[in-house]
Amino acid sequence: MNEIVNAINGVIWSPALIYLCLGVGLYFSLRSRFLQLRHIKEMIRLMFDGKSTDAGVSSFQALAMTLAGRVGTGNIAGVATAITFGGPGALFWMWMVAFLGASSAFVESTLGQVYKEKINGEYRGGPAFYIEKGLGMSWFAWTFAIATIFACGVLLPGVQANSIGASLQTAFDIDPNVTAAALALLLGFIIFGGVKRIASFASTVVPFMALGYIIVACVIIALNIHALPGVILLIWKSAFGMDAGFGAILGLAIMWGVKRGVYSNEAGQGTGPHASSAAAVSHPAKQGLVQAFSVYIDTLFVCSATGFMLLITGLYNVQGPDGAALYTGIAGVAAGPGYVQTAMESMMPGFGSMFVAIALFFFAFTTIVAYYYIAETNIAFVNRKINRPWLTFLLKLGLMAAIVYGTVKTADLAWGMGDIGVGLMAWLNIIAILLLQKTAFTCLKDYEAQQAQGLDPVFHPEKLGIKNADYWAGHRSEDNLEQEKSGHSFEPDQDRKIS
Repeated sequence: MNEIVNAINGVIWSPALIYLCLGVGLYFSLRSRFLQLRHIKEMIRLMFDGKSTDAGVSSFQALAMTLAGRVGTGNIAGVATAITFGGPGALFWMWMVAFLGASSAFVESTLGQVYKEKINGEYRGGPAFYIEKGLGMSWFAWTFAIATIFACGVLLPGVQANSIGASLQTAFDIDPNVTAAALALLLGFIIFGGVKRIASFASTVVPFMALGYIIVACVIIALNIHALPGVILLIWKSAFGMDAGFGAILGLAIMWGVKRGVYSNEAGQGTGPHASSAAAVSHPAKQGLVQAFSVYIDTLFVCSATGFMLLITGLYNVQGPDGAALYTGIAGVAAGPGYVQTAMESMMPGFGSMFVAIALFFFAFTTIVAYYYIAETNIAFVNRKINRPWLTFLLKLGLMAAIVYGTVKTADLAWGMGDIGVGLMAWLNIIAILLLQKTAFTCLKDYEAQQAQGLDPVFHPEKLGIKNADYWAGHRSEDNLEQEKSGHSFEPDQDRKIS
């Protein structure tokens, strides 16, 4: 099975996808005049702007739902894996794909808002929706929807569950079978409660878990601050093949940095637009900017905290393409959460390993919940045509089975299957946002123009020549904006004509 999975990954994660992720991010950054730098202040302001409505969630809740997906096992186990197979320089390429990927996150999340729909009283959107409406290619949209249901409902949850099982076994000696059963029961309670319960859970848990982890990691870094300059120099030299010990794996540093960077921050992968489309905002660019900042939180903050902690303590391994050890700092521990647990335990005896296990539990579990929401949204897309309500129930059962299976299986197989899911979604979504980029940048230009006039931007697609934005057409008039902000949703037939 491992050989089959590795063969498939060899095709999906060819150098073409690596260069595509970096190239598209660079292109969007240049075209937007590096919006990820120009609008940082606006991103932070917008995070706390707006309220939830009967049909949608607030910008902050949507951000939390997105971060629930972005901040996961990739921020702990993924960083350790990237360093093992790509060397310290892989961390630099994770930063690079995050910085450039912020522009991709803006494009995809803005498109998700432009083409969202209201289904069964809830806002729904994502790549399948903007592919169908923006490109008029139903077959492409259905391909993405089916691939995403399969990836987020079957393949990706196993990675998160596997890391939870491994870390709890290391820290508390809990049998993975017990962990699997507990995860299934807890997940069932949340996902059977609908999008509002998911949003409430994410907005409550995510900020505390991320902040707590960053603070503890920063304490460890501060205690070893004298070593930080040398670590940064090592990362820089390794990233460009200038380090004698790791120069031979430059190509692997780039590949693993980009692969784990995409897996961690998910920019361009197509997962972010699902949660961002649920936000009740007056202009699509608002949520696009918020989602761009979420990439920074994930990679530049959380992943960096993990990477610095491992490199400062020296408790990591690096191996060459032939499997030979290039550096051994932690013998007998497989690449993954065990690295981080050992590193933190070395600095905080009796506390570090348990803290990482608890942090990883929250990181990974919230990601599993986010995966469910993404898969459910794509089933909602499919059900508009075939109307099979039982598919949602089947998804819930399938996801619970997937995490039980993933918890007790080997890490290599779980990560390999997860990579297949990420790669498939990334290929399909990046092609789509390249074809639809004009719409996203038209929205950005309109947003900036209204801001320059001192207005709170309101989106009118008909004025911008954007077609098939059915939800927005005549639906966000200035007369109704205050009603939306007050926390009450409204229907199209209640709108008054825009004067």
